[in-house]
Amino acid sequence: MPIKILLLENIHPCAREALLEEGFQIDNEKGALSEKQLMDLLPGYQAVGIRSKTQLTGKLISGQKHLQAIGAFCIGTNQIDLAEANKWGIPVFNAPYSNTRSVAEMVIAEMISLSRQLGDANMAAHRGEWLKSAKGSFEVRGKTLGIVGYGHIGSQVSVLAESLGLRVLYFDIVKKLPLGNARGTDSLDELLANADFVSLHVPETQLTKNMIALKQFEKMRKGSFLINASRGTVVDIEALAGKLRSGHIAGAAIDVFPLEPQSNEEKFLTELQGLKNVILTPHIGGSTEEAQEAIGREVAQSLIWFLKFGVTLGSVNFPQVNVPPKTGGQRLINVHKNVPGVLGQLNGIVSNAGVNIKAQYLSTDQHIGYVVVDMEAEDSTVANVSEQVKSLPTSIKTWLA
Repeated sequence: MPIKILLLENIHPCAREALLEEGFQIDNEKGALSEKQLMDLLPGYQAVGIRSKTQLTGKLISGQKHLQAIGAFCIGTNQIDLAEANKWGIPVFNAPYSNTRSVAEMVIAEMISLSRQLGDANMAAHRGEWLKSAKGSFEVRGKTLGIVGYGHIGSQVSVLAESLGLRVLYFDIVKKLPLGNARGTDSLDELLANADFVSLHVPETQLTKNMIALKQFEKMRKGSFLINASRGTVVDIEALAGKLRSGHIAGAAIDVFPLEPQSNEEKFLTELQGLKNVILTPHIGGSTEEAQEAIGREVAQSLIWFLKFGVTLGSVNFPQVNVPPKTGGQRLINVHKNVPGVLGQLNGIVSNAGVNIKAQYLSTDQHIGYVVVDMEAEDSTVANVSEQVKSLPTSIKTWLA
């Protein structure tokens, strides 16, 4: 029977095409589905592909014995219970690099737009008002950009900003090699006090929740700007609104919010609406044709490598194993509890069946072990070995690839 994959939320068509070419059966849904809908649907699929709106909760993942893989066609994986997926032997693959350039370009565009108050001038012109004035408008050349989080996107923003003549400071809790003339700061406070623009590029964690709140806004320069294209929980929106009204913060560009609509039909509300020199965008930092196609190709390829060969490289919640395509014989894949003696039991079953092992690959994490075994034997013999391995009390999931 062909492997069945469910793709949700208008994933780029290139992903479907790539998966179809490998012989998988693909079903599409345009939008996100509810937990109840997915509870009914998922048992019929071996893999599911989602974007940021679908919530794959622990309750939903628990007991999904037939589900072999999850593809997150986006950067973040906060919408997926990674620990529960690990527990049930389900690797999660995402696309950590594919939208880097798209987000970086938008940040640069927003920085210039805030500095020139283009959003307000544009809306005034649409209303028939002619606001020709240089007051409060500045070039970005010679200004200082502070980047919080110097990862793939933050460092790309750094390179683009320098090419425009900005000085670049950055702060990251992990030691990072500076690109160009960028300079790291010893603390977030140091960066905030010295930057004309602050751009956030951090993940959503307990450490980053409300990391830019009233205390941090007060440390920022009067007349400085904030840009957030990372995660909605990173900024205290109420505190930002207050500082914008007081004029301490001269403008902000916000692409992500603590609460976001689940669809384009749902009403969007935020305290930032109607405030001067504030650019609000609907989480579109990575929403370019180029980025969505690259994400589609990257995650689809990860799913193909895993479902066909057992490769787990790039999974965010799984032991990392890189294996070559099999050349004849049969490939047994087993996910098991990480306890002593499992490999001995598995090899004992193989040995007792008189099967020759061509190659074996093993990796573990704190909770599970992942082993790929290439064998030379008759199909019926390998099928019997697979059933015996599956019946081991330590086995979580076993299949032949």
